[in-house]
Amino acid sequence: MKIEEGIKQFLIYCETERNYSQYTVESYGTALAQFFDFLQEEFGEVPELNEIETNDIRPFLSFLLEKGQKKSSLRLKIAAVKSFFKYCQKKGLTEKNPASLVPSPKKDKKLPSFLLQNEIARLIENIGEDSVEDIRNKALIELLYSSGLRISEALNLDVNDINFYQRSVKVLGKGNKERVVPIGSKALSAIKKYLEKRNELLQNSNETALFLSKKGKRMNSVNAYRIINALMRLNTESPQKSPHVLRHTFATHLLDNGADIQSVSEMLGHASLSTTQVYTHVSIERLKSAYKKAHPKA
Repeated sequence: MKIEEGIKQFLIYCETERNYSQYTVESYGTALAQFFDFLQEEFGEVPELNEIETNDIRPFLSFLLEKGQKKSSLRLKIAAVKSFFKYCQKKGLTEKNPASLVPSPKKDKKLPSFLLQNEIARLIENIGEDSVEDIRNKALIELLYSSGLRISEALNLDVNDINFYQRSVKVLGKGNKERVVPIGSKALSAIKKYLEKRNELLQNSNETALFLSKKGKRMNSVNAYRIINALMRLNTESPQKSPHVLRHTFATHLLDNGADIQSVSEMLGHASLSTTQVYTHVSIERLKSAYKKAHPKA
């Protein structure tokens, strides 16, 4: 099979069977397009899927470095190639996985960025309510901070997934795993206010999506990222400015205020407790910082 046909099938699989976010599918598509260009440059004629060997893939790292790719970008692109060949082997498109022995660039250990309580308050307070888009944006940010949802999870919500009586939201997370997460009163109030105006965006009465774009369709992650990034630039000092910072903030504030790590892990939808452990390090680092500033013998 030609590699471009395999890539096409893989991306459809990621979107339909794996339920990956639009952003992830697009990122994988970009990475695999670069891998295709690399093979073309390396061999002149792109080999068939079954002809590709491990040693054919290793120089892809050098190819990306020459293009000025950052280490974080390298990891994503190698991960895309590894996932692609794993899929090909699983589906019988190749006999083996030539990418399995290709090393991934090591990840720099960084503690997640989060907002202080006064920063998140300022961020939300400074979102106007002059338009239905403003009201929607405020509801989305309130929800992300109140529930710790991934942006893809929030945008995949339907109106009926919000339970005002039980003060919770039903979420379909990674690997199609369903969970129920509690929501705070401020987020519920913001969502209720948005729902009163949602019809102004609605163009098709059959549309079930909670968060709608200007065109009346389900809001996508690219637009949501841009909106949140712009609002955070105006209102916060966070070095990172993305929807995921709100997820980090949710987890950090819960642990700072005495929540147990198991409960936080379940609310975040983490498959492993070790994934949540990083937020305890954030809290410890904050304690150390406060100690150094305040203790006379520090």
